[in-house]
Amino acid sequence: MSATKIYLVTVLLLVSVLLLPSCSKTAQLPLLASDATILAFGDSLTAGTGAGDAESYPAVLSTLTGRKVINAGIPGEVSASGVQRLPELLDRERPALLILCHGGNDLLGRVNHQLIAANLRSMIRMAGERGVPVLLVAVPSPNFSLDPPSLYEELAKEFKIPVESKVLPHIMGKSSLKSDHIHPNAAGYRMLAEALAKLLKKSGALP
Repeated sequence: MSATKIYLVTVLLLVSVLLLPSCSKTAQLPLLASDATILAFGDSLTAGTGAGDAESYPAVLSTLTGRKVINAGIPGEVSASGVQRLPELLDRERPALLILCHGGNDLLGRVNHQLIAANLRSMIRMAGERGVPVLLVAVPSPNFSLDPPSLYEELAKEFKIPVESKVLPHIMGKSSLKSDHIHPNAAGYRMLAEALAKLLKKSGALP
């Protein structure tokens, strides 16, 4: 083998090694049993404001996954209140997975991002202390870009948990998927549920 071929092979091997982490970067979750309960916790985005009860993302996700999904969304709730509410729900429902979609009302109220992150961190730790894995949903910033604050990706990296950070900005950027300026409609909630089901499969929670 010529020196040139050896060089090319070496470069290809190095590139493939560097690409491996990006191909498997999704944090993994335990496989959910067929009778597992998922706790969907958050504010109006979880409650399903702007659509019927059967059209909320937890209801649609239950159909898509074949698992029981408890809708624990309260419209208008801020993350500090979520910190107070979550422990009792975790202890009562004993879910196999927590889907945490919170912080939207804090962002609308211009709450300091460090405080939002601290509250979300507390909720993730509460779940972890009870052996409940977490899937995090990033909420868009209420501005033209709709990019979620970096705190969501940072928390996902800190706790090595999967995060869905693209679907809500996409939904909020399309009027055909919204019931008003901050809430999805039935089609938007279905898209959110489908994205979460896809991430659950990618993370190993679903076969």
